[in-house]
Amino acid sequence: MTGLSRRAFTTAAMASLLVGCAGQATEQDANASARRSRGRQGTGDGSSSDSSASANSGRALGRSVPVRLRIPAIGVDTPVMGLGLARDGTVEVPPITADDRAGWYRHSPTPGQVGPSVILGHVTVGAYGDGVFRRLGELRRGDRIVARRQDGSSAEFTVGAVRTVAKADFPADQVYGDVDRPELRLITCGGPREGQEYRDNVIVFASLSPAAP
Repeated sequence: MTGLSRRAFTTAAMASLLVGCAGQATEQDANASARRSRGRQGTGDGSSSDSSASANSGRALGRSVPVRLRIPAIGVDTPVMGLGLARDGTVEVPPITADDRAGWYRHSPTPGQVGPSVILGHVTVGAYGDGVFRRLGELRRGDRIVARRQDGSSAEFTVGAVRTVAKADFPADQVYGDVDRPELRLITCGGPREGQEYRDNVIVFASLSPAAP
């Protein structure tokens, strides 16, 4: 995913929306990033070419969009919708509905591809109450996340870190920056609520688990 994130995604998530915890990115940059990601995926066997990549990381998968997300430790089992860019250039977020779902940002890699796949979810959904990612901050290192993909395969990830950060200090480069292995980012809102907005973001960092022998 050479060059994918630093330009397109460094600006994404910097200007957080109400409870969706997405942000701004230009359509031109996002589409260019997606093309570079697909180009990288078409080379070699899809595994990381950097010798510094973790030996415990799983082998990269081909492109296939996520359709379901399961996080057993916090009771999440949700369909996954695709998210793009809104007319104003901000990253879309899932709609505020009673049947709240997570959303995959389709200009990021699909789960299992090399690079940071980004999935967003609400912590609350207005009058409907709790959102699908309401317990995201309870995850701990070693917890499992399973993304079911459209081709029938699953990409299983292992949580490496969970961080709560002020939106004003969002670590865009760490979230969206280039990585040489398949990783996953789950993002929602958190921390104190100030009026209709949350002060912080909760970010889960996870990497693709090795295949079982």
